[in-house]
Formats: sequence, structure tokens, C-alpha cells
Amino acid sequence: MLDKHGRKINYLRVSVTDRCNLRCIYCMPTEGVEKKQHEDIMRYEEIFNVVKAAATIGINKIRFTGGEPLILKDMDKLIYYTSKISSIQDIAMTTNAMLLQDRVEDLKKVGLKRVNISLDSLKGDRFKNITRGGDINKVFNSIEKCLSIGMKPVKINTVIMKGINDDEIDDFMNLTKEYPISVRFIELMPIGEGSKIYKNSYISSEEIISKHENLIPVETNKSSTAALYRFNGAKENIGFISPMSCKFCSNCNRVRLTAEGTLKPCLHSEKEINIKEYVNDSKILLSKITEAIYDKPLEHHLVEDEKSKSKKMMYQIGG
Repeated sequence: MLDKHGRKINYLRVSVTDRCNLRCIYCMPTEGVEKKQHEDIMRYEEIFNVVKAAATIGINKIRFTGGEPLILKDMDKLIYYTSKISSIQDIAMTTNAMLLQDRVEDLKKVGLKRVNISLDSLKGDRFKNITRGGDINKVFNSIEKCLSIGMKPVKINTVIMKGINDDEIDDFMNLTKEYPISVRFIELMPIGEGSKIYKNSYISSEEIISKHENLIPVETNKSSTAALYRFNGAKENIGFISPMSCKFCSNCNRVRLTAEGTLKPCLHSEKEINIKEYVNDSKILLSKITEAIYDKPLEHHLVEDEKSKSKKMMYQIGG
């Protein structure tokens, strides 16, 4: 359906949990998050009811996120039932890949089309420091497994931070020359834990692009969050997601469902619509989803405010 600004909204990002098995410095507090009661978190059946209702008004792309979605059991069941909705054309997942290697084959069989893997360093010790304990070999093994079963391209999401991992930009870019791996560089945002390091660590996409004159622009779908480039002869492309320096609000096509059962029409808006109490009433549920989509804000104000207005942290909203 169209929102009140005329944008076609067809993409739902679903955070199935706010918990994670890593503690990335720009996302999760060192001590982790307060554990919620079972009744405070959406069950799979409730999530599916939301997805099913959203599909009737034009949502045809679903991305499951977290926290880390694979710390939950039975994600394959949720993906399977989602894949049986005839109008859903694409099912993807964002993951840190710590648990992906042993599960991706089964996930593909039940309908998972694509994965985005969060990876902010290619160096083992640095990766461990950024994630506060992650094992980079598990990520590499998961990437190899995805490629071996034909889940291509694998997309890597990399938050570039000055003085932390910006010396690895070329290494990430070169992956696209050798492998069917697409790299997405994401600007650091002043939201949650990211606010603590934003001032000293932010780098704009334009600064990176300007230092790589051999990047060739690639035509991009107008609803894409990434401006795409590639090297001549490369196997895949390089994307730049620039919410700060070049926000893409005018063509935004997504809304978000949090694990607590609120719909966020905009990642950085304080506006949320609680739909958890209506998930078993299809008529009211559809009305609430329609309301959230129609009233989607025109744009965020991250640049002007240098902070997000969201009431939730990034790990509560999903990547």
C-alpha cells in the first residue's frame, strides 16, 4: 500500500529477539540486555499473524533480524510458514553468523533466500574486540557454507569506524573481486551505544568513495538503501548505506516489527504502534498495520539532531 507521502511500502523487517550472543561496541551494552519475560516477547505464531496480515496489503519482502535471530530455536518453522504465503516474494535474514554454518542448509530448504552477515573486521583479534568475544572463524566457515550451497550473493554488512576498522576498507572491497560476496559499508549512526563513539568514529560514505576513483557506479533500485558501485571485472558490487550523509527517506519502503510487538514506521522516529494485544484479532490487527504504514513519517532528523529519536536501541529494532 501507499503511505500518505505516496511511497509504496512493501518491506517488513521483523526483529524476533532483542538478545544476542555478541556485544558489538556500537550496538550492545557490555553487560548485555535485561531479559524479558516470555509473555513480553512476540511468539512465532503472533509474528506469523502479523506477517500474514501485512501481506494482504502489499508487504512482499520479509527480513528476519534480532538481536541475533539464530539464538532462537525453530526459526526454520517461522521461515517455512512465511514462505507459504503466496504473495511473499523474498525472505532474508540478517545474522552475525556465529550459528549459521550448521543451520543455513535447512533454512534454505524451508524458504530462506538470502543472508546479510554483520562483519566489521577481517582480523581475528580485532573482530573479537569489536564484538567483545566473537570467533571470526565461525563467520568465515558460515560464509563458505552459504556459497557452497548456492546462496549467492552473500552480503556482508560492515559499519566503518574511524580509528577502529577504517584501515580494512580496501580488504573488504577486494572480497568482491575474488568471491560472489557483496559488501555494504554502513555509516555509524548516533543511536544507542553508537552515540558514545559517534563523534570520534564517524566516517561518511563520500569520504570513502572519493578515495577510490576506480569504483564504477551501478544503477540502483530507487527503494534501495545502498548506493551501489563495483570494480571492473569484480564478481559482486559494493554498497554504501548513508543514513547520515545522504539519507534515503524519500524512497524508503519499509516498516519494522520489534520483538515486543510494536510497529515502527521509521527506524529513528519515536512513533511506535503497539499491536501485540491485537495479534489474534485479524480485523483490528490489519487496521493497526494499515495505520502504521499510512502515517509513516516523511524523514528522520539524524543529521540535524545528531541523535536518534527512537525510544528503542538498535538491538531492539533489528538491522
